[in-house]
This record gives sequence, C-alpha cells and structure tokens, in this order.
Amino acid sequence: MAGRKSTKRSGEAAEAQGLPGLEPPPDVSVEEAHQEAHQEAHHKGHRQRLYTRFLDGGPDALQDYELLEMILFAVNPRRDVKPLAKALIRDFGDIWSVVNAPPPRLRGYCVGEVSLASDKAVAMLRAVGAAALRGMRQRVMDRPVLANWQSLLDYCTAAMAHQPMEQFRLLFLDRKNKLIADEVQQTGTVDHTPVYPREVVRRALELSASAIILVHNHPSGDPTPSRADVEMTKEILRAAHSLGIAVHDHVIVGKGKHVSFKAQGLL
Repeated sequence: MAGRKSTKRSGEAAEAQGLPGLEPPPDVSVEEAHQEAHQEAHHKGHRQRLYTRFLDGGPDALQDYELLEMILFAVNPRRDVKPLAKALIRDFGDIWSVVNAPPPRLRGYCVGEVSLASDKAVAMLRAVGAAALRGMRQRVMDRPVLANWQSLLDYCTAAMAHQPMEQFRLLFLDRKNKLIADEVQQTGTVDHTPVYPREVVRRALELSASAIILVHNHPSGDPTPSRADVEMTKEILRAAHSLGIAVHDHVIVGKGKHVSFKAQGLL
C-alpha cells in the first residue's frame, strides 16, 4: 500500500515540475497520430488519382507541376510535394529546365518541410532529364541529317538552350550525310567560347567525316549571330574546304528559337 502511494506521489511531483511522469501523455498525441494518418491517406489518394489520370489520359492529361510531382513521389513518400513542384516550375521556368538544372542549383532547394536535400532526390530529377535527352539523341544518330533536320534541331535545342555557359558542338557526318558523332568541343563563358579551326578539322579527319555541322548556344536566349560568330565560321570554312570537308551549316541555339547560317545566307 505504501509503495503505491509513493509511486503516485512521485508521478504527481514529476507532473508538477513539468517532467514526464509515469502515465502516458494525454490525448494530444492521439490527436496528432489521427491527423498524420489522415494526411497520409489524403496524399495516397491524391497520388493514386495522378497515376490513374496519367495512365488513362497520357502525359497531356497532367500539368507540368503534376508530372514533376510524380517524379518527386519516389523520394518523398509521405509528404505533400505539390508546393515544391509548383515552386520549381515557377523558379526554373519549365519542367525541362528543372530536370536539367545543375545539381548545385537543385541541391537544398526547399519549400516548407519538403526539400531536395539528398543526392537521391537531385539524381532522380537529373536522371529523368538525361533519359529524355538520350532518347532524342538516339533518334538522330546514324540517320540522314537532311531527312531528320527538325529532330536534329529539337535535340540540339534541348541539349544546349538552357546551358548557363556557351558550348561549341560539332556534328560529324559521313558520305551519306548520316550523323556519326556528336561532340561538345569547347565550353566557354556566358558570352564567348574559344574555337580552334585546326582542332575542328583534325577531329573530322580522325573520324573520317565528310561533312560537319557547327552548333553553339547563346545563354542570353537571343540566337542572333555576333560578328565574332561570323568571322569564326569563315575561318572554319576555309580550313575545312582546303581538306575537302564540307560545312553544311552553323546553327545558333537560343531559348525557344534558333538561327541557321545557311538559311540566313551566311555560308
């Protein structure tokens, strides 16, 4: 009997001091558990509805942020990722820019309690962009360029339009104008890429290429050729023609548009 009283008194004393006593916490923990279960059921139902809409109606049945939500589900199994998906679309501009953003820009991106803090989350987004870009590349490799010109432009735009620095890309063609190699030769600054005509021609000879297409991007988004772009193209033309290598075009890629030197009469 005395032992029970002592236990009761010690519990009351602990409660009076704000310390955990011998009894479990009152109803608040039960209420929190119910709220958490309700939220989890809501999120699960929302996710299932997105899956169903996607499978029944295809990607066009979902908005961009909803497609992004589906990617983020895999790395955030319990939390609402809609605010994060919407914020990423808003800040990066579109879903393609999100899944191709540099890892340092993605890592640590946070909205409320949901973030891209882990390498797994960042890698998941980047893997989607890499898979899409690789699929576009496979559609143009080993195929006649002239018959697949729009696909080639789409690939170059996807690969380069959102790059933060200028890139100079070389597309090498065989005698049948099939694309046999696609290489980034140089990466420069936000408004300049050093290009060496001798290196361009040397690489074409190594690959036994009969023709080349020059491609570079303008991170500003405006694909208008600069005077330096025109002069550099002329130098490559002279070096290539002296060795019997044709230069089919020089394409400058911007954001949502491009300029063809051939179409502009600059070749």
